[in-house]
Amino acid sequence: MEKIIIICVMVLSYHISNAQNKITGKITDQGNFPLIGANIFVPDINKGMVSNSNGNYELSNLPHGKIKIQFSALGYTNRIETVELNGNSLELNIALSQTALELEEIVVSGGYNSTQHENAVKIDIIKLDPLKITNTPNFTEVLTKVPGVDMISKGSGVSKPVIRGLSMNDILVLNNGVRFENYQYSSHHPLGIDEFGIEDVEIIKGPASLLYGSDAIGGVINFIKEKPAPIGNIIGDYNMQLFSNTLGMTNNLGIKGASKKFFGGLRVGQKTNADFLQGGGAFVPNSRFNEMSVKANAGFSDKIGTFKLFYDFDNQKLGLVEDEAIEAITKRGRMNEIFYQELNTHLLSSQNKLYLGKFKLDINSAFQNTELLHFGDVGVYEIQMKLATLTYDAKLHLPSKENSEYIIGVQGFNQTNTNLNERETKLLPDAATNNYSAFGLLQYAFFKKLKVQTGIRYDNKTISTQAIGLETDSMTYRAPLEKSYGSFSGSLGATYNVSEKLLFRANFAAAYRTPNLAELTSNGQHELRYEIGDHNLAPEKAYETDISLHYHEDNIIFDIAGFCNIVNNYIFISPTGDTTASGIDIFRYKQANSTLFGGEAGLHVHPKTLKGLHFETTFSSVIGKQDNGDFLPFVPAHKLRFELRGEKEKLLFFKKTFASVNTCTAFNQNNAAPDETTTAGYTLMDLGIGGNIKMKNQSISLSISANNILDTKYIDHLSTLKEVNLYNPGRNISLNLKIPFGVKMNDKN
Repeated sequence: MEKIIIICVMVLSYHISNAQNKITGKITDQGNFPLIGANIFVPDINKGMVSNSNGNYELSNLPHGKIKIQFSALGYTNRIETVELNGNSLELNIALSQTALELEEIVVSGGYNSTQHENAVKIDIIKLDPLKITNTPNFTEVLTKVPGVDMISKGSGVSKPVIRGLSMNDILVLNNGVRFENYQYSSHHPLGIDEFGIEDVEIIKGPASLLYGSDAIGGVINFIKEKPAPIGNIIGDYNMQLFSNTLGMTNNLGIKGASKKFFGGLRVGQKTNADFLQGGGAFVPNSRFNEMSVKANAGFSDKIGTFKLFYDFDNQKLGLVEDEAIEAITKRGRMNEIFYQELNTHLLSSQNKLYLGKFKLDINSAFQNTELLHFGDVGVYEIQMKLATLTYDAKLHLPSKENSEYIIGVQGFNQTNTNLNERETKLLPDAATNNYSAFGLLQYAFFKKLKVQTGIRYDNKTISTQAIGLETDSMTYRAPLEKSYGSFSGSLGATYNVSEKLLFRANFAAAYRTPNLAELTSNGQHELRYEIGDHNLAPEKAYETDISLHYHEDNIIFDIAGFCNIVNNYIFISPTGDTTASGIDIFRYKQANSTLFGGEAGLHVHPKTLKGLHFETTFSSVIGKQDNGDFLPFVPAHKLRFELRGEKEKLLFFKKTFASVNTCTAFNQNNAAPDETTTAGYTLMDLGIGGNIKMKNQSISLSISANNILDTKYIDHLSTLKEVNLYNPGRNISLNLKIPFGVKMNDKN
């Protein structure tokens, strides 16, 4: 019997080692002329290459089973092909059609690699092309280009994304698929992710607890790492940005390389910004911020699987615009010396995919550590905490056909919050949080037009805290807590393709969010207010219905969507009307049954008779109300955006040139919560121009932009500077320089 087993194992091993999956082919345009330098990318194994001078390509060492391949070239439609490999060679010739519009891409935030049109919930993508995105010292501002996405800001350095009126812990931020934990519960804390080394950003608007658990009740923002270098290449880029408004400078240098099986890269960056100027010219004391970052990655890819390791480090020093700082700082500067917060974040993650015959197994884990420090006077620590988080998940992709996907998985995270060195303020107690979950996801296509996606999930979460203070002191004592929560979540949605140009989406999702540590236990001053938590808070439960329509022609894209999100036990912070003995306003966490509803629409037109001209407009609207008729706080005003953009392949000595005009109109926000004041509307105008210059064999990308060109003096409804009667940033002129470089390797590995 043992001999038979040994022989079977040897035969199987021989079969696996000798079964070569290889895809070859040629990429051409509509006239059957070869496309040189077209991109071929396989997301499953994180491997890509470019077509040669004849338009030919070859992909080898590919896994068994079903994989998706994306073919793309600048100025042409993306082509996404699904193939089934079983130890054979396949010839796949691709013809790409010219277009001025970007259509669907492969996305990963929906639980598996799929196209945008295959998902019951639309996943928006922002491509972080430095020549096409807004040049601003505030990275979160770039995200607001997507209708339905806004930001709570405290100047240029501190901002938080808002999706359909929900923010902070109601939105889950992912760093390349890893749950990002950096004390995100507060509007006073930054996003914490640096934009360099990010290929694109995927945004899910609406509940996504099925895939991601608690904190995804309002949506997900996933920052996707840049792709590896094409096989056989070492490439890199140097980026410099200058900002007039903050006297800011950004420097960033990255390099990466790939052989047939190995890939890796390194990126370092630095930012420095002085106090920003409001509309009208006055500076905002202590709005300065400085940042340093390091990102490294390495990986191995073969037919047995893909193994990737990432390390990110980010140091941020962010001035606190509060009453004491405004009084103390009389001169504009850039160095953080008094009244500032510092965050040091380390993130180490391992992402692996194994191919086991017709099964695929994803095994991922990550450890992150964020140290948060608040400084008062020079060298005086007020707060020092450390948040350590271990996350892990496993997803098994079951055998499926071209028209189906079946996934089961488990996830978990273990987190500890620790106060360090007995500082003056203990904003949060020492605590441990543990979460364990299991889920299943199914997608099935009926008669190629109707795709149904559904799933269910269960989570169990515990929070355990230690006491703070003495029981005899009722003002400062915080008793220990032991909390346990359990909840189901799920979704059911469908996409119906009426034709290749028209599709409808509908989705219903049930999601939840447990109260976080700050909401349960806060009892202390946090910048401009004294915050008090409530240990009796119940979990939020949301039920959202989404309906949307997408239509595209060769020169037109139109999207419209509507939603209604019923959130029971919605948690928010509100003033009590009382003050402390020292005159600090007291705020308390509360909850109420609430409803948010609204929608978004977008139109992108490229006139056929005016080559290179683009017109794009978007509109977004959301209203949030409590059951008692009061409006919810931090809900953005209705916003209307326009963009007119002209592109030309060659202009003088520039190539791929562009010029753009953008406007953003925020309507009057009269739907103020009881703790808010109404906010007047405003209109901003931005200009941009840029292109590529080639000097000998070196290409240089250069762009200049002017934001708020009219230096409008305004206050956005979501600006927390409103609390201290300060305005949003005024005119900012930016210079963006990118110098790519690279060499071709003779790769034999």
